[in-house]
Amino acid sequence: MTTDTDPEAGAVRRAARGRPRAFDRDAALAAATLLFWRHGYEATSVGDLTEAMGIRPGSLYAAFGDKKALFKEAVAAYGRSPVGAFMGVALEEEPTARGAFARILREAAQIYPDLSHPAGCLTICAATNVTVQDEEVGAFLRDLRNANLVTFEARLRAARDEGELPADADPKALAAYFAAIIQGMSQRSRDGATAAELAATADLALAAWPA
Repeated sequence: MTTDTDPEAGAVRRAARGRPRAFDRDAALAAATLLFWRHGYEATSVGDLTEAMGIRPGSLYAAFGDKKALFKEAVAAYGRSPVGAFMGVALEEEPTARGAFARILREAAQIYPDLSHPAGCLTICAATNVTVQDEEVGAFLRDLRNANLVTFEARLRAARDEGELPADADPKALAAYFAAIIQGMSQRSRDGATAAELAATADLALAAWPA
């Protein structure tokens, strides 16, 4: 259920109901995802979106709801893609916690500056300059990042319980540390850091792994 209070947008949606879509919804969503990723939520207007997606405002509202609903769907699509899912995949596939975090950091170093898509991580970058009126979006992204933090801590706590980490290791502090490194790598890539520079950062971060 959307919360769009724009009466004109509501009228457009009502008028569009029942009409077949004359566009590729997946392609339009992919275009919107790239735009949000490149410019952030706040700086991306509905006009920017419809131009990039190749559709009219009525089609956007009819197919996706309002801008917030489209953004949330774009974030979900990003999270299912290889560039958005790599952290979860590493945590699931690697048999050790150290192997998982090493893989996460090294893959982030390759993915974040990759020129085939906007730099950095969408869930980190898109929250820049969110206004008070759109705090719901800021909270949505913050909740996603905090969920990753919880997942990191759980994996590190299990590693300590299983003896991979020393008994005096602090899973919560370690999770926060690695999350801060990853978020910093995302921003550094936006500032032009290369894959080699980010790989060096990853190696330094891993040097802090408790012995």
